[in-house]
Amino acid sequence: MSKKHFFLSGFYTTIYFQESVMELKRAGSQPSIKGPAEWFTGTVRIDPLITAPAPARVSSAYVTFEPGARSAWHTHPLGQTLIVTSGCGWTQCEGEPIVEIRAGDVIWCPPGHKHWHGASPTTAMTHIAVQEALDGTAVVWMEKVSDEEYLVGPSKPDSH
Repeated sequence: MSKKHFFLSGFYTTIYFQESVMELKRAGSQPSIKGPAEWFTGTVRIDPLITAPAPARVSSAYVTFEPGARSAWHTHPLGQTLIVTSGCGWTQCEGEPIVEIRAGDVIWCPPGHKHWHGASPTTAMTHIAVQEALDGTAVVWMEKVSDEEYLVGPSKPDSH
């Protein structure tokens, strides 16, 4: 916030002006990141969208998985929302069957639930991932999803 002093009607007064509160990030203004091999299997590209300043806790990115690429098992302390924007992929919560996900699908993964997500073996998939950090941690990475686990595939194709 800035202030300006004015002389109005014989009195000095101070008027406070609010600086611009919006922050605009232009498309392409943030570099793409290759998904780290310790967190992903296959070719993954991360395009950052949001990393909000404190006290906000939200972060978001476009994540593109090439065919066969997937995340490692992981959890989120405050949960995660996935918005599939293109392609066809798979996701799984520990102990549950693999589920096919497609463009337009929105997935909520509750806090602390171990899960993974990625492309199908034959089709790339892009989603927007949205999560919040708790005490500075937005994700806890675990072991990689094995080929044997991954290739089980969805129990039956989901009809949309």
